[in-house]
Amino acid sequence: MAINNFRLDSLDKRILSFLTKDARMPFLEVARKCKVSGAAVHQRVQKMQEAGVISGSQVNLSHKEMGYLTCAFIGIQVNLTATSTHEEVFQKISRIPEIVECHHITGSYSLLVKIMSRNNEHLKKIIVEKIQSIPEIVATETFISLEEGFVRQLPVE
Repeated sequence: MAINNFRLDSLDKRILSFLTKDARMPFLEVARKCKVSGAAVHQRVQKMQEAGVISGSQVNLSHKEMGYLTCAFIGIQVNLTATSTHEEVFQKISRIPEIVECHHITGSYSLLVKIMSRNNEHLKKIIVEKIQSIPEIVATETFISLEEGFVRQLPVE
């Protein structure tokens, strides 16, 4: 796999397989499992970060435990005016904190967003007061998630 003239070898892939399962795993433990030195793991991870293969690590919050019980996906149709741009609409959307993902897509919609809300009433308020109040947004279609099946990283091959 070549990324920015950087090629992942079998050791890089083993390191990534451990870190994608547990980003907090100490490098020394990864090194022990890969049968290399801690310094080798540190150097490899640093090179993968510089090449853009690794873009950071994160703490994943439980939306449910934080009181956000409703997950929805909304297809958004945008109609640009003579004075507006797609980037301006995107910037307005990005300022809505409950929108946790936004994708530019093909098909009937311009954008697909993922929203986390406290409940259906909160979701309705976000849609009506925050999303549909943007003048360039001409239509939305909402899909409420009944249950998250899984979330995963790409497999390290």
